[in-house]
Order: sequence, then C-alpha cells, then structure tokens
Amino acid sequence: MLMAIEAGNTNVVFALYDGNSILHSWRCKTDAARTADEYASWLYPLFLQAGLSFPCVKNTIISSVVADANFNLIRLCDKHFHAKPIVVGQDAINLDIKVKIKKPEEMGADRLLHAMAVKHYYKCPAIVVDFGTSTTYDVIDENGDHCGGVISPGVNLSLAALRQAAAALPKISIRKTDTVIGKDTVHAMQAGIYWGVVSMVEGMVKRLSDEMNAKPLVIATGGLSPLFADGTKMIDLYDEDLTMKGLLAIYEHVRKTAKAA
Repeated sequence: MLMAIEAGNTNVVFALYDGNSILHSWRCKTDAARTADEYASWLYPLFLQAGLSFPCVKNTIISSVVADANFNLIRLCDKHFHAKPIVVGQDAINLDIKVKIKKPEEMGADRLLHAMAVKHYYKCPAIVVDFGTSTTYDVIDENGDHCGGVISPGVNLSLAALRQAAAALPKISIRKTDTVIGKDTVHAMQAGIYWGVVSMVEGMVKRLSDEMNAKPLVIATGGLSPLFADGTKMIDLYDEDLTMKGLLAIYEHVRKTAKAA
C-alpha cells in the first residue's frame, strides 16, 4: 500500500492507498514541532482500528508547504514505515507537466499537485479554486501545464480580520444565507462573508477565463469548497481529494518512469 502525506498550512492529511483507491484517510492539525514518534503514536491506534498495521505500507510520498515539518514527516516514513519517501519539491522528479511562471521553484507543492490531478483525472483547460488557508486559483492550460494563478486571503482569514478590526462584532459561523440583504448584524456578516466570497469567485473565474480565451472546467477543492460550490453555477464540480489525487498521479508517474529507465 501507498501512504500519501500532504502537509498544508492548516492540516496534515495521511491517505492510505490500495491501488488507485483511498482505503483510509486521517488528518491532524499542522504542527511543525510534532516529532516522527508523535505522528506514529497518533497513527498507530488509527491503523489498529482499521484492522491494519504499519508493515502494510510499502511506499510513501510527501508533499508539504510547511518546510519545518518536512524532517519529521520524512523520519516517520523512514523509521516507522521503513519506506523511503518521494518528496515533491526536494527530489529530482521529471513530471509530465510544465510550470509556466517566472520562478517555477517558487510554486507551492499543493498547486503543482492540482495541475497533476487535473491532467490525469479531468479535462483541460481548467481552473482550480482551492478554499484553504488562502483562496487560490490555479490555471491549467489545454496541455495540462500550470500557467500561474491568483492568491487571495482565505475565508477564515477574512473573517478573523473583520472581527479583529471591529471588536464589537460577534463571532459567527460561515453559512449560506437566504438573502444578501442582512436584517441584523449576524445575518449581515454571514451574507457579507458568503456572498462576498461567491462574488469574488465568479468575478475572478470570469476574468481568468477571458485571459485564457477559453471555457475552462472549474473545480473547487479545500475544506469549504462544498459550501461555496453550492452558491454559484460558475463552479462545475468539487473534489475534496484533488490534492491527494495529484500526489497519486506523481507517484504513478515516477514509478512508470523508473520502470522504463
């Protein structure tokens, strides 16, 4: 089995693959200080609960946007799974996509995974809208190459900034409101956050599509993607596992390349 690990700014996701299917997945809060042994102690009972043990993991791959977490994630794979990991961004991997930006080395690993997932599992051209710590837009052309994109503040960051700037405002949950016009403070805040994000997505997708001179497939991913995908027809589908699919695509590509060598 393959253990695919994706470390984002908010969570670390562990996905156990049996072939091309995710057998189990678990996530924990990202903490760069967490040691390999702590990861193992957390994962061990989860494996037991699933009727599995660490020796079932034969291969590992890691993608991370949190550089300080890399050492212990690599050590987890080496020490506890006894499987040297492929590390996206560190290992010399010749992918079947191009990164068409001025400084390709600055491309976040998660955004690279989006392009890989789109090319191997969907159709191109496409725009991936990731509702994560930041809200990002990845532009993938008709060849599956990453052409750049947009980075904007995430939904929760925007909400936190609003409350910090206006101490009298209450703490609210993010939800789709029935009307845009708020009838009280909570309603107005919820409408502002929800429909403000939806309007931003619609406007950004329209502008990106115009620059691409194409009608791309628009895919939403990230924790809040189902909520916002439901609010606009500009989003064609959402895939919560898009990043992990990108990791699997890279792993399969590396394996095939090694066999052909």
